Amino acid sequence: MNTVLLDVDEGAGVAVVTLNRPERLNAIDLDMVRELRGVWRQLRFDDAVRAVVLTGSGERAFCTGIDRGAVVPQPDSPYMQDDPLLGVGPKANGLWKPVVAAVEGMACGGAFYLLGECEFVVAGAGAAFFDPHTTYGMVSAYESMLMAQRMPYGEVARMALMGSAERLSARRAYEVGLVCEVAEAGGASAVAIECAAVIAGYPAEAVQGTVRALWAAREASLAQAFAQAPHLISLGNLPGARQAELFAARRADFRTR
Repeated sequence: MNTVLLDVDEGAGVAVVTLNRPERLNAIDLDMVRELRGVWRQLRFDDAVRAVVLTGSGERAFCTGIDRGAVVPQPDSPYMQDDPLLGVGPKANGLWKPVVAAVEGMACGGAFYLLGECEFVVAGAGAAFFDPHTTYGMVSAYESMLMAQRMPYGEVARMALMGSAERLSARRAYEVGLVCEVAEAGGASAVAIECAAVIAGYPAEAVQGTVRALWAAREASLAQAFAQAPHLISLGNLPGARQAELFAARRADFRTR
């Protein structure tokens, strides 16, 4: 089974990319990393596609980040840390066509690598956003850096530091700027596709140039921040065994605001 689905409406000029591991809450494994990279690169060269919608299968989650069962080989050197999620987004793969995210259910942790490279986010009324890293003894580095480009500092800090104890509702995410529109539950994809179809109707060069200009405004600060991330992670992350203990002992109770 493909972990990423691609549906192209050539008449509208819109492609829908769907994370397709609903049984794992669309968590990203290494197969999904490879498929996402392949899809973004394929869309670069498909002139029939002028705008993209990114969503997840099922109602429970858009994406819950890296699959904890994924085994990521690491070189035996403190100077080289491989993060597979750094290559999953459209910008990381050179795609400058606009991407609209449609979020239903949970979007947490490593999901922010994807949301951080989308132009804007539409959320269903039942969507919830949170970052559990600190709860499990992990540094929220890349995720917080990407979200700091979209939300006020205090909101990003609260989400990262409160971990799994608190979730940001779709309404609150809209109020702080992470989400641009709240649709009825189950309706995020329809709204996102409608927006994408409008954008796809405009001259592609002007649209892609605008996307590139918007990203350029963020690029310098992100590059500086990302340069520090590996060091911060290596200093702050607990050993894997201890992280697993904390994950196994996680509590089900949380507050939504």
